[in-house]
Amino acid sequence: MITFLAKRTATLVAAVLLSSFAVFLIPYVTPGDPVRKIIRSRVAGDIVDDSTVQALSESLGLQDPLPVQYLRWLGDFFTGDMGLSHISRTPVVDQVMPALGITLSLVLVALGIAVVVSLPLGTVAALRQGGKADKLITTVTQSFIAMPEYWLAPLLVLVFALKLSLLPSAGWNTPSSIVLPALTLALRPISFFTSAVRAGMIDALEAEHIQAARARGLGRGQTVWRHVVPNGLVPLSTLFAVWFAGLLGGSVIVEVIFAIPGMGRLLYDAVVNSDIPLAQGGVVVVVALAVAITTLADFLHRILSPKVSGSLA
Repeated sequence: MITFLAKRTATLVAAVLLSSFAVFLIPYVTPGDPVRKIIRSRVAGDIVDDSTVQALSESLGLQDPLPVQYLRWLGDFFTGDMGLSHISRTPVVDQVMPALGITLSLVLVALGIAVVVSLPLGTVAALRQGGKADKLITTVTQSFIAMPEYWLAPLLVLVFALKLSLLPSAGWNTPSSIVLPALTLALRPISFFTSAVRAGMIDALEAEHIQAARARGLGRGQTVWRHVVPNGLVPLSTLFAVWFAGLLGGSVIVEVIFAIPGMGRLLYDAVVNSDIPLAQGGVVVVVALAVAITTLADFLHRILSPKVSGSLA
């Protein structure tokens, strides 16, 4: 277990360092004077005088080697100093944290819907393997993969907001504002979650200890609930974490369409407006959180699934 934790921790740290270094280099690889761009992200007000730029460059250590600058930047970043937005001239952290909270809420609701729908569907499909219910559930849920968010979101708005007037079409003002974007994000995870639950339960139903439990007189319902369902939750927990990490930065289209002020919309606006500090702060926060979540998922998978203990060591 210690070896496993050490490997996963080393992977997490390496991934964060590599991604953050790539983000740190953005001012140097994009058009324009990198020194002026960095100064603009650290100092309020417009600096145009060359002598002032030179003095600030020296005081901020911008003449130091890149590795030294990177370590200083990384230290500032993880103490909450992400610089100033080029557009709003306000601290990046004051924009990133509220946006992150909104996206976390949206993603959790979307994946919660996916779990609630996929768990019973996957269970029924596994118990009726090869039957009509199995084929119907598999066909319907697999069709969700072919429904991209940029197509599904306008369709839901057209039906539920414009035609039926049941839900708001955009914004983040009321609790009902989360319904349509959450449904949009939930559809594809439902497909993958249902397949994972079905496969896990089919494997469990064919296991020797399940057959032995039935032979001892344990009822079918008790067998499914006590022994089969937990096996379906193991792959589901891993997929949940993977999708959670992916949707943190992958909800751009949905947040733009529904005008949600989350991380996806924040990163989109940062790129469109060439707001380098805002893009840097958003990307590093999303990557660090995503890597931490997937690492935690690996750890939970090892605990929940004794079958993989040997292979993960």
